[in-house]
Amino acid sequence: MTEDADAVPDGIEIGEFYDVLDRVERPVVTASHVARVLDCTQAEAEDALDALAGEGVERLDVSNDPVVWYPTDWSDTQERERVVVFDENREIVVDKPTQYTRARLSQFAHLTDTTGDEAYRYRIRKEDVWNAPYDHLDDLLTALREVTNERAATIEEFVESQWQRAHQFTLRTHEDGYTVLEAASDDVMGNVARQKLDDTHLRAPIEDDVSWVNEEKVAEVKRILYEAGYPVSDERSLDTGDPLDVELDLDLRPYQQEWVDWFVEREAGVLVGPPGSGKTVAAMGAMERVGGETLILVPSRDLAAQWRDELLAHTNLDPEHVGEYHGGEKRIRPVTIATYRTAGMDRHRHLFDDRKWGLVVYDEVHHLPADISRRTADLQAVHRLALSATPVREDDREEDIYTLIGPPIGTDWDALFDAGYVQEPEVEIRYVPWQDDDHRYEWASADGHERRQLAATNPAKVEEVRQLLRAHSRAKTLVFVDYLDQGERLADELNVPFVSGQTPHPRRERLFAQFRADERDTLIVSRIADEGIDLPDTELAVVASGLGGSRRQGAQRAGRTMRPEGRALMYVLATQGTEEEDHAQRRLRHLAGKGVRVRDGPAQAAAFRADSDD
Repeated sequence: MTEDADAVPDGIEIGEFYDVLDRVERPVVTASHVARVLDCTQAEAEDALDALAGEGVERLDVSNDPVVWYPTDWSDTQERERVVVFDENREIVVDKPTQYTRARLSQFAHLTDTTGDEAYRYRIRKEDVWNAPYDHLDDLLTALREVTNERAATIEEFVESQWQRAHQFTLRTHEDGYTVLEAASDDVMGNVARQKLDDTHLRAPIEDDVSWVNEEKVAEVKRILYEAGYPVSDERSLDTGDPLDVELDLDLRPYQQEWVDWFVEREAGVLVGPPGSGKTVAAMGAMERVGGETLILVPSRDLAAQWRDELLAHTNLDPEHVGEYHGGEKRIRPVTIATYRTAGMDRHRHLFDDRKWGLVVYDEVHHLPADISRRTADLQAVHRLALSATPVREDDREEDIYTLIGPPIGTDWDALFDAGYVQEPEVEIRYVPWQDDDHRYEWASADGHERRQLAATNPAKVEEVRQLLRAHSRAKTLVFVDYLDQGERLADELNVPFVSGQTPHPRRERLFAQFRADERDTLIVSRIADEGIDLPDTELAVVASGLGGSRRQGAQRAGRTMRPEGRALMYVLATQGTEEEDHAQRRLRHLAGKGVRVRDGPAQAAAFRADSDD
């Protein structure tokens, strides 16, 4: 085909399609791109592209954008990184991105989808702009243009407007010691703050653009304005409390050092990184830099004990300097580890309010938006650091985390996989048939929770787990269950201990210690092992039930196999022909979006039984 409109035939040869890709320097094209290069009408280009569909060219509907076309064998069309900007949708698709490009994009865009090593799709949201680590708008726009190699008018207009919104309100400490809210203009104070906030939040106006804030309502003020589209900068002068000399005896990895430097400069943030990336070590590095009394909040007593052990093992802190405060022990010390629930209770709260903390660490911070836990967000500290591998919540309240604590800090999971710091897991979904027709009929006649439980506890999964343990006989393995009866049955059938919330605390600790010390290679665990508890060197995770759980739960269980060395595997068992199939695919899509390889696989037990029947 030539570029003469009169010479445009009914079809396009595949080689000519590649020529179009080269001309526009994009891995995917729309019909309008093709029409422009070939100087024909868009309708003629669409007809020609339709004729190529399935013949080495694929089509894809991209949200509200026009249909895009790309070669079936995409990887052969170029050897270098290419970027496609969908300006109206504020989306950026990058084919074969370098680690540098992914790192830059993670600063101002959200990774929404990936095909593994090939195409990565990012979307720029308002919160991405609000939390971008740049001091000036021009620096952010420069970073954007360096990635896209062009000026995207709609995206840049959106970025500029959201940047302005993020710099309208600031909390400061008045010279007389109380807290005030300052606005960028009288109009913003009058039309936004004083309209959205009432007398319980703002005690009185001081000037047209300054209001006196009720100290007890600071967290609520920040949340309300955030929800109105105006994140608040918190620049109050808070009491740092007594100094504390903390020395870390571990060397931080380069990315951990970057996390700590970023946090210390901004004094608040949410450290987001995969399990095994060393968030706890980075937090101890932050403690060393801050040098102040520290409160560490955790969701469970087990995690509190683990934090204490880590602090005593890797810092110069004396046991008398580290206390725990929860249902089993109540000691306030210069470094105190408390559970969210206990610290949020009225009868204990004054103990934490009365002490001036230099640093508050919120571990497993996705618990914070829960009603009892969020009360700890009002605790005052100069530095506020949150940790989480997966700050997502099924109630869509994860934005509360950034409102109450600070902006995200961290690196895309796949960048850490590529750098070799964390082993990328392979996740395989196994579709398990029913053991017999009686169980299938029972499931078909049930509904609601009973129906879900019958699919989750399909007895055929016992044999499936047995076969996986045989196939990986030398692997340190965790088998996850959501139902106590299923856990106990697996324990009896496989002669493996089952650890749940009903397991007495001393026995639970003993079994976990044996697993850590390589004295046991397999445990069956309930949700108690989903988060926080450090069970290093886990090589295999088998999810026997729990597919109706959250995206976060799926990531946490996959995270059990994420370590710096060794092969990482996770098998998810879904009962064939039930809602578990859909749950497995939807929940694990969150992992795929982080660069984790997720694939479908056969049911080992089914194959085993078929061989036996022969």
